[in-house]
Amino acid sequence: MKISRRQLLKTAAAGSVGSILGFPAITGYAQSTYNYKVATNVQVGHSIYNRLAEAAELIKKDTDGRVNIRVFPNGQLGSDVDMLGQVRSGGIEMFSVPGVVLANLTPIASLNSVGFAFSDYPSVWKAMDGQMGLYMREQISAKSGLLVADKIWDNGFRQITSMKEISNPGDLANMKIRVPVSPMLLSIFKSLGAAPTPINFNELYSALQTKVVEGQENPLTLINNSKLYEVQKYCAMTQHVWDGYWLVSNRRSMDNLPANLREITMKHMNAAAMLQRSDSEKLAVSLQGDLAAKGMQFNKPHAAPFREALRQAKFYQEWKGKFGDEAWSKLESAVGKLA
Repeated sequence: MKISRRQLLKTAAAGSVGSILGFPAITGYAQSTYNYKVATNVQVGHSIYNRLAEAAELIKKDTDGRVNIRVFPNGQLGSDVDMLGQVRSGGIEMFSVPGVVLANLTPIASLNSVGFAFSDYPSVWKAMDGQMGLYMREQISAKSGLLVADKIWDNGFRQITSMKEISNPGDLANMKIRVPVSPMLLSIFKSLGAAPTPINFNELYSALQTKVVEGQENPLTLINNSKLYEVQKYCAMTQHVWDGYWLVSNRRSMDNLPANLREITMKHMNAAAMLQRSDSEKLAVSLQGDLAAKGMQFNKPHAAPFREALRQAKFYQEWKGKFGDEAWSKLESAVGKLA
């Protein structure tokens, strides 16, 4: 069949050159798909894992399968510090990371974890969804090179478990207590006279079982999910730190997503964070009863003696100097005078 130049140009404009030449018509290009990993140290069944997995399904659905996010729980992709390095390099696209761990890279991430700063959830969310949280996200992004989601997830208030009752700072004297690899938590417990020992979470149960450490501190959810009640008898409801999980992303990976897919992804991740907060708060209420039924004994120490011990040890003064006046003013505007 002979095709004139005029016919070719006309049919090309109509997108049907292939059919004129005897080939199937090309009506568009294949759309790219994006297979991403999101890592976390929490176990399957934890509210953070559950909501991440739920968000991944919604993202896949709303992007017509173009964004596929697989959740890797329980530190499957490495220790917290390893995974932090991987998300920076692009080996992991997204990482749900505790603020006390992220602080190893950018100290401002633990501003919310200053010892005995927050007393309840309303004060936490007012700060973290307000000017203090905005300031922290901007600083983390600028100093780490990572993208930070708008909404922080709830890791809960941290409590102390041990083989003896903890009622006042003196009960912590020289006690070997496991803490994450966290400058803030190391500083808190050193200031309280304890002997803090950094151990990765996936090694914690055996460390308690073999008496490598005498106690540990974590939110009730992790205490329950990791069955620490089997190797710890007492739980002091100190609420010494509120800690959240930041959802951070590799900048290059997120920039590779077309704008509409990136918007869908972050919309669902932020919505999941809000749902997870509600899950976590409700669970914290019921877990104390559940753990007591499993044999754990609870007490509620007064915060004032612990806060005073930190003041006497110059803890607040030290961290005000480390964070700087601007950051510290954001914290104190949310929680009141500390230093």
